[in-house]
Amino acid sequence: MAWRFKASKYKNAAPIVPKPEACIRDISVGSYQTYGNNIAASAAFMAFNVDHNGSSLAVLPIDDCGRKSKTMPLLHAHTDTVTDMDFSPFHDGLLATGSQDCLVKLWHIPEGGLQESLSNPQCVFSHKQRRVEAVRFHPTADCLLSSTSYTTLTLWDVAAQKEIFSNCQHSEVIQSLSWKTDGRLLVTSCKDKKLRVYDPRATTSITHTTDSHQSIKDSRVVWLGDSNRILTTGFDAGRLRQVYIRDLRKFSEPEKSLELDSSTGILMPLFDPDTNMLFLAGKGDITIMYMEVLDREPFLVEGIRHSGEQTKGACLVPKRALAVMQAEVNRLLQLTSSSVIPIMYQVPRKSYRDFHSDLFPDTAGCNSPMSASQWSVGNDTAVPRISLDPNKKQASMPRLGPKPFTPPKLNFGANSGAIESDGGIVNSDEALAQRNSPEGAPDSALSWYSNGGTEHANGSEKNGKADLHSLNDELNDSPPLSGSSSPEKPKTPSTSERRKVFESRVSSTESQQNVEVITSAVDGVLLDEGKADFDRNSAQRSSIAERRRLYESRSMSIQDSGANKAKTPSPTPLRRKDSLKKVNVEEEVRKPAPAVQRQMSHEPTKSAKLEPAVTPTPKRTSTVFGRVSKFRHLKGNPGHKSTHIENIRNISRQISGECDGFHANRERVAVPLSGPGGRIAVLELSRAGKLPDGVIPALVHGANVMDFVWDPFNCSRLAVACDDGTLKLWLIKPGGLTEPTNTPEAQWTAHSEKIYFIKFHPTAKDVLASSSYDMTIRIWDLQTQTEKITLLGHTDTIFCMAWSPCGAYCATVCKDFKIRVYEPRASAQPVREGKGPAGSRGARIVWALDGNYIVVMGFDKVSERQISVYKSHALNVPMNTIGLDVSPSILIPFYDEDSSTLFVTGRGDSTLYAFEVSEEAPFLCPLSHHRAASLHQGLSFLPKNCCDVASVEFAKALRLTNNSIEPLSFTVPRIKLDLFQDDLFPATKVTWEPSVSANEWFSGAQHPVKRISLRPPGMDSLSDSQGAAEVISTIAPTPSSKGGNVNNANNNANNANSKGGWNDDLSGSKRRTEQIQQAMSNRVEMNMKLEQDDMEGVDEKEWDE
Repeated sequence: MAWRFKASKYKNAAPIVPKPEACIRDISVGSYQTYGNNIAASAAFMAFNVDHNGSSLAVLPIDDCGRKSKTMPLLHAHTDTVTDMDFSPFHDGLLATGSQDCLVKLWHIPEGGLQESLSNPQCVFSHKQRRVEAVRFHPTADCLLSSTSYTTLTLWDVAAQKEIFSNCQHSEVIQSLSWKTDGRLLVTSCKDKKLRVYDPRATTSITHTTDSHQSIKDSRVVWLGDSNRILTTGFDAGRLRQVYIRDLRKFSEPEKSLELDSSTGILMPLFDPDTNMLFLAGKGDITIMYMEVLDREPFLVEGIRHSGEQTKGACLVPKRALAVMQAEVNRLLQLTSSSVIPIMYQVPRKSYRDFHSDLFPDTAGCNSPMSASQWSVGNDTAVPRISLDPNKKQASMPRLGPKPFTPPKLNFGANSGAIESDGGIVNSDEALAQRNSPEGAPDSALSWYSNGGTEHANGSEKNGKADLHSLNDELNDSPPLSGSSSPEKPKTPSTSERRKVFESRVSSTESQQNVEVITSAVDGVLLDEGKADFDRNSAQRSSIAERRRLYESRSMSIQDSGANKAKTPSPTPLRRKDSLKKVNVEEEVRKPAPAVQRQMSHEPTKSAKLEPAVTPTPKRTSTVFGRVSKFRHLKGNPGHKSTHIENIRNISRQISGECDGFHANRERVAVPLSGPGGRIAVLELSRAGKLPDGVIPALVHGANVMDFVWDPFNCSRLAVACDDGTLKLWLIKPGGLTEPTNTPEAQWTAHSEKIYFIKFHPTAKDVLASSSYDMTIRIWDLQTQTEKITLLGHTDTIFCMAWSPCGAYCATVCKDFKIRVYEPRASAQPVREGKGPAGSRGARIVWALDGNYIVVMGFDKVSERQISVYKSHALNVPMNTIGLDVSPSILIPFYDEDSSTLFVTGRGDSTLYAFEVSEEAPFLCPLSHHRAASLHQGLSFLPKNCCDVASVEFAKALRLTNNSIEPLSFTVPRIKLDLFQDDLFPATKVTWEPSVSANEWFSGAQHPVKRISLRPPGMDSLSDSQGAAEVISTIAPTPSSKGGNVNNANNNANNANSKGGWNDDLSGSKRRTEQIQQAMSNRVEMNMKLEQDDMEGVDEKEWDE
């Protein structure tokens, strides 16, 4: 019994919580009803659920810390909640995920982490109609994955993409799964309150079965290393939390039973087989228990508990990533609602200078001894163990990519595109298309495996995009441009050299020739002097710290090249990392001509010559995601009460969800009224004030009104759709309605079912589109009242349709969760399709940025209102999605093309949300939202020619409340109101005049929309008023302008002022500041004399003594 008096080495292991700066903060983690731990870690990365629904994962470096932006790159893994995830023990960048969408997916994480959001998996397996509950990699065999779904346990050979084992002998949902460390057996816990031990290679796969915890609530199981003992956590019949230890040799009775408390959160057991340390973290608990597992009584010895934040999930970090020189014997990652906290368990020692080998026994290495096929035929080779001594560590750790393998043969016969495999594997484009899933397996041969035996997987190009590769890949793969081919002496590039290489890549969007000229000198030096120094398997880059430093050096912000040409006293807007990405040729073609391109408030300045900045400029604090927006501080100003129309009675609130409910033009408004007959009141804006009591003059339709809209080219014509399938055109006489009328100008039966909505064409006169319950969209010629085009392809209710700015395309969002783009004059079927909002309440759609992007407003599955941005030519995955709030009202949008501002609000709301739509991440930049004093029933924006540009009014709307209509003006704060702010008001489209007739448009004609300047007569422009002398006084000469060309300096200064958006009035502000200082100095007596000036000091000779 002497062992009782022998102290354990890990008895005093204490949890050490880092400071908040060393944690990952400002993340959003929801409450997920899953059997997983919600977080997983390898020696290089960590992955965890984010957002409210948990369908996306954040994947970060294992040593990452600090605040995280809401726009950080994510792994858009599944269409539903990710239930479980696991990293491969042999490849730190290989991640498996399971989800409620019944799919298991494998992902390759690039070595530097996610530089952009990832949505294309490397491999997809399907569990048919049941959600996936657990995924686990095999501990000894490479590329062998196990997963559970309902009552089915499945083993997959990832390399061959086939199922090698399946068992359906469970009677209820499998809740947990764990492998024995030697990889021979596995154990499952089930909702039927039983434990089962499996030998998948035996004839009778189930070797042991016994009753477990007597509650149907969640239970977990973990195999205690390579011993014969199994530990489970669960609840008893009285809902007390329990911990059981069982021995296979006496499996029916627990060897140890420990009852804890009556908390409702399941205990997640985390076991380290090297040290026998067990951690019990309960979901929803603030306490994490530490116990040491013994092989004899008392079996469980409790250590120091940790109390902190409420736990959402937890996992252990592999031993290869521990700080062994600090006696860190284990590290636990605690996932909370807003952070990831790395908790270090440290054994106190007198000195941490030396490696304490007694604390760190040899652990399992990262080299697999066998493949999945070898294991399946009976091989049981143990994983070679490695020492954690830094002096003995292999140079190849951590492994960031899989080792090579022989891919399966492709079938290029009649069914080319599918791999010859079985077992319900989804690996062909056709099968994925049938599932309507945009996240198919793009490469059936698993091209993310590396070539030539290297340990890095070059999978950064598998998303179909040109990613931002690491500097070392570029230096290794690109030939020397200087002509030299033999390296003389290895050399690590300096920070300035790295910066030059990255800056040279900025200009790649302008001219490839310029890039070659600029980078030739730098690349030649680097390649000639030190190409061998960047080998990914070199010993100089073996530690995680070195890898992380290199990753951080690559992630440095690069300032706008335009700012490098001029030295200004004000800070320069910084360019986002995403702007370094190569621009696709297709995107370049789609960009409009510079003459008509919208002046974006954060437009980056491009230059063919890249020169370093004269002085480093600090990042400006008033930025929107790192970029300054001119419209960020927009202000909503309600009109004076004298401009209101009041005493509007019986406003209808029973209109359909597809109708916006309120429409206005520059002369009059249309308001639906409650009551029978489908009445619409038409009010003149010129007659502001209180309406007289009595009957309000209205248009009477005799049927319920479904939608109505004003003709954009005729302020007197109103189109109305009714639930009896008829369309009616009304012509309002000059002076407005004087009495109710039921005689329209024209009417006809447009559909056999009731109509959803109607939309006028934005450029063609007398062209109207209507949608009905028959799931078609019909385009009409109003001159002849005939149907010209019918659009097909919808399978459910059409929520909304929007014409593109050019009028050649239209986009729809449907209840079948799809977005469709049509080219009506070319085809009746959609030319592009993509996945839309997941909610079925309703949605809206609008085009943005000259038709290059589409913005969709909708709901998710939990009725949260969301805004998603898509590229119009790539609708599979949104570029960004922003969640607003949970509300039943549908967001109704208005998009201002000149300012690229998106306004959204819903009926019954009091807040008008404003966003700037951008061509670069995060694509939706929040601006100042406007909160009204009361709830509104509708909002309608007026054309651009109604804005008072002299007051810097860039948008004007009319707001319908419960009983009144009030104008709402949106302005931008500016100082020089006597000047025309031409940086805010580019030449605008004449949307109030048609560019083509109906006959011309239906025949295929397409004329560009005319543009005009909004500058009032006699008003000077802001850019013209900035004199050369004032600009020169604030701009220092740059190296590129040496030679004394003053005009060049003026041009650079004007460009900076016109594009920056934040230093337009810099000269005037500086001059006023100097005037104030001069006035103060004239009024206040300045006494510069000091008190010690009147004192007598010692003699000068005394200083020499």
